[in-house]
Amino acid sequence: MNNKEGVLIRIAVPADLDMISKRSGLDEEVLLRKIEAREIILLIVNGVPAGQIQMGFLWSKIPFIELITIDSTFRNRGLSRSLLGFLEDDLRVRGYEVLYSSSQVDEPAPQAWHRHMGFEACGVISGLNEGVIGEVFFRKAL
Repeated sequence: MNNKEGVLIRIAVPADLDMISKRSGLDEEVLLRKIEAREIILLIVNGVPAGQIQMGFLWSKIPFIELITIDSTFRNRGLSRSLLGFLEDDLRVRGYEVLYSSSQVDEPAPQAWHRHMGFEACGVISGLNEGVIGEVFFRKAL
């Protein structure tokens, strides 16, 4: 997808593994499975890796954003909306009707981002993270 000049958004392929593993804390074997399952989407700006979405499925059937990152030099340009839009379009084509995501309860900026992108808070799990910090879950109809 080229929605802005110099911007490429696409599903990751195995040749992207090295680039993705540098930006992720996940084991390469896990990343390869996610690539093969079409669960990683890349944002490339003027040939430079600029961000990504890693997703998974709750209970093996409900799409869930596990990680979304945009490098700081590329923020505030509307690129996260484009990246999320690509994911939403892909999920719609595949027959999904809802997307979930989450943020720690002590992270107001990510929570604001979710709301800005059209997500609605739908629950909290207390004590889920290190330091007994809870997680706010968000839901968005596709």
